[in-house]
Amino acid sequence: MVAYRRATVAVEGGELALGSWGEEGPLVVAAHGITSSHVAWTLIGERLGADHRFVAVDLRGRGDSRDLPGPYGMDRHADDIAAVIRAYGGSAVVAGHSMGAFVAAATARRHPDLVSRLVLVDGGAPLPLPPGVPADAGEADLKAAIEQTVGASFARLTQTFPDRAAVVDLWRAHPALTDWNPVMTAYADYDAVETAEGLVAKCRLAAAVRDAQDIYATSSARSAALPVPAVFLRAERGMLGGPVPLYPEGYAERWLPGITASTVEASNHYTITLSPTPADVVAEAIRSDR
Repeated sequence: MVAYRRATVAVEGGELALGSWGEEGPLVVAAHGITSSHVAWTLIGERLGADHRFVAVDLRGRGDSRDLPGPYGMDRHADDIAAVIRAYGGSAVVAGHSMGAFVAAATARRHPDLVSRLVLVDGGAPLPLPPGVPADAGEADLKAAIEQTVGASFARLTQTFPDRAAVVDLWRAHPALTDWNPVMTAYADYDAVETAEGLVAKCRLAAAVRDAQDIYATSSARSAALPVPAVFLRAERGMLGGPVPLYPEGYAERWLPGITASTVEASNHYTITLSPTPADVVAEAIRSDR
């Protein structure tokens, strides 16, 4: 069994929380989705920790990094990832899931000397704006875009829960998580924190809304090649587990020319990291000797 450890790394404004698996081998640093946490990477960390140092962060405004101050945004998160890579020494393969893939890409662009390769997991190419959201979307429009794209997992950011069981129940009702497993329970449990208002999600609403400005195909988005080798792993099914994927075939390649893209079968946007069989595929793509 690969040992799992918690740690922090000094960043601007305080300490960035993280979880790590493994003590020897090439360094991998991973970033999670817009309302998620490092626990989303548990299955991949367990698979890679035997021969890698796998480090998954709680991004600023999420998880146990929720009290780090803003500003947020992909460049700010990228600088935090760079601080983690420097703390662990050398360069790293940087992996990102969903919004974390945008963070990974921004890290490579801002700190190319620290990134040897990217693995983008169902994210990193600007998302199509939902119907009715204008190309010059402002903050209110982008909040509406997140609500339409992410659904219940975003709505929970404004909810108060009576106990942790209620948090787990909310996640168990998610249509993409029908094949429930213990890692999903741990993921849901970690999501909750006691505050003066009661039990709430760890992700701060302000962080999610600000970061949405950087992940949609607004009028300012541009197609651009990445400065390091990169692979893109597309979930076969969508955000809510339905048959329409978040990224149609060929879409990511148009925004990120030069990437190598493939589809992870029998996965949706969540289970691509949270279910064992898709996690095997993601771990194999990350292995730094490939």
